[in-house]
Amino acid sequence: MTVYLGAKRRGLGFPRPTLRLRLTVLNGILLVGAGAVLVLLAWLLVSESLHPVDELRAGSAVTLNDGSTRDALAWQSDMVAQASREVLFKGFSALVAIGIIGIAGAYAVAGRALRPLHSVTHTAQRLGEETLDQRIKYSGADDEVAELARTFDAMLDRLAAAFDSQKRFVANASHELRTPLAVMRTEIDVTLSDDEADVAEYRRMAKVVRNASERANGLVDALLVLARSEAQSGRRLVRKVPADLATSVYNAFSAVKAEAERMKLDVTTDLEPAPVVGDPSLLDRLAGNLIENAIRYNHLLGRLWLRTESANGQTRLIVGNTGYEVEQADVPGLFEPFQRGGWERTGSRGSGLGLSIVRAVCDAHGGTVSAVAQAGGGLEVTVTLPAADTTPVVTASVSVPRSAR
Repeated sequence: MTVYLGAKRRGLGFPRPTLRLRLTVLNGILLVGAGAVLVLLAWLLVSESLHPVDELRAGSAVTLNDGSTRDALAWQSDMVAQASREVLFKGFSALVAIGIIGIAGAYAVAGRALRPLHSVTHTAQRLGEETLDQRIKYSGADDEVAELARTFDAMLDRLAAAFDSQKRFVANASHELRTPLAVMRTEIDVTLSDDEADVAEYRRMAKVVRNASERANGLVDALLVLARSEAQSGRRLVRKVPADLATSVYNAFSAVKAEAERMKLDVTTDLEPAPVVGDPSLLDRLAGNLIENAIRYNHLLGRLWLRTESANGQTRLIVGNTGYEVEQADVPGLFEPFQRGGWERTGSRGSGLGLSIVRAVCDAHGGTVSAVAQAGGGLEVTVTLPAADTTPVVTASVSVPRSAR
């Protein structure tokens, strides 16, 4: 018998019995209780039915096989008492035997039925970062226990995928941060080791260090925004106020308009009112990332189109651009961290977190994002968010009770 010694029942110091023991005790109580009811019913039936002389006159006598004569009523009372004793004795004897066999059988059946649960427990105890490939692989009957085992295996699959994604994220983040730090250290070491370095050389070194530090700072900022957005996923935004995607797009494009003009892009805008409820700073970053990517991955004399609209309880933002060719099969990977144009860590063109932040912000606002590769190159990204009239505004309030004096 297995007993969990670690848990106490309501502080009384009694160990908590296993589920197998509790099921066995419950089955035993039900079995013995039902048997006791049957024995009592049999005893009552015998007591009520054995009255053969009730129809005889008072004072009647009966002649037994041994030739003796007895009063009919006295003979009937003795016969009923003897039959009742035999029913009770044999009934309770059978009840004890059936109870023992039934309890033992229930214990064995419960153990067999709960065996997969022990496999779940043992697998969970063995789990670690290096053993996430282990599974229960239950092959018994298709019942509730099988469903639990399949659910547990599916959870392990998701955990393994999450751990692998986390490892890749940490490795990529470390690589991205190591690169500018290595550049800064190399430039400083080379310049300091040159005894003939002049002011111009130090100025050149300072510019390189500044650029590398800006890249590292941008990466850290992007990581913080990504973490903040993912922490608010599932419509758990800390801040929900009225906002307009059209305003976010206008402000974001104004910040990079000079770069678009330098690349001589043909820009088309159709910014209809697009009211939403959410965190304005995250929505501004969403629009900014999409527009910055559309310009960064465009080509000279390319096209850029921006459109916002609101209809049927949904608000949409469409950002499209010409540029490098992207396979449609590679599009989902673009929304993973540190993916740039389908390749990981390709040079210094951004941090590789832009579309990851867009996806996280959409999830935090209960929306979706999709992208379609354009024929001839480029990408069109569509963000869909619930419209303002379908989303409640959350206002924060703080009340400070006066301290008692």
